[in-house]
Amino acid sequence: MGHLDHAALGWLTPVLSYAMACTGAALGLRCTVRALAATGHTRRNWLLTAASAIGTGIWTMHFVAMLGFRVSGTDIRYDVPLTLVSLLVAVLVVCAGVFAVGYGRNRARALLLGGLTTGVGVASMHYLGMAAIRLHGEVSYDPLRVGLSVLIAVAAATAALWAALNTESPLAVTLASLIMGAAVSSMHYTGMFAVSVRVTPSGEALPGATAMQFIFPLAVGLGSYLFLTSAFVALSPTAGEREASASARQQQPAGTNAP
Repeated sequence: MGHLDHAALGWLTPVLSYAMACTGAALGLRCTVRALAATGHTRRNWLLTAASAIGTGIWTMHFVAMLGFRVSGTDIRYDVPLTLVSLLVAVLVVCAGVFAVGYGRNRARALLLGGLTTGVGVASMHYLGMAAIRLHGEVSYDPLRVGLSVLIAVAAATAALWAALNTESPLAVTLASLIMGAAVSSMHYTGMFAVSVRVTPSGEALPGATAMQFIFPLAVGLGSYLFLTSAFVALSPTAGEREASASARQQQPAGTNAP
């Protein structure tokens, strides 16, 4: 069996991956709160932004953490198409979850359906990402730990969607995002501790790209998207602010200029 190191770069990757998960969660929750206060195309657009933020944040968390993953006795490469499919799965299943909450008439049923869909999707993203690993050897999993990681993913997703339905203040959203980030990170490392590798030494070149060739630049790009979108959401007016502005313009006497 090869020795697995989940933090070969020290605390850098666990801390940075947790920050990515929290950023995606905070942005997604904030967008979902905005969506629930809106109607029509505006609600749809906010939900799409929420789904892309949460899905991107979870995927980035996973692969930033994977930058610190090492197996003694073998190099590691990543299958590029399958890695990109895992990103697509993350965004699509989160999209299904937040739309179930955003448009569901029965809040309790929508929450359960959305949490289950999103949680299973998050777990699917994780194990698709693991399936993209190429190394000299055979990867196997502990079924009990895999099952536990899926349960954590479902619980984390349900808690996040519940927070989107029941929290509005920035402080509450921040606390909820910190909790969700911790839950997503716990799911990741639970899944990673389910992994064992039987190394078969070989001098053959592995197919795929190294983490630094592919994962690192993509994670940097998606992380930049999260931070830029967070700034946009923070600076955009809320529904209440828009209504107040419109009311002020209506009450303004004709022929005067607003200060």
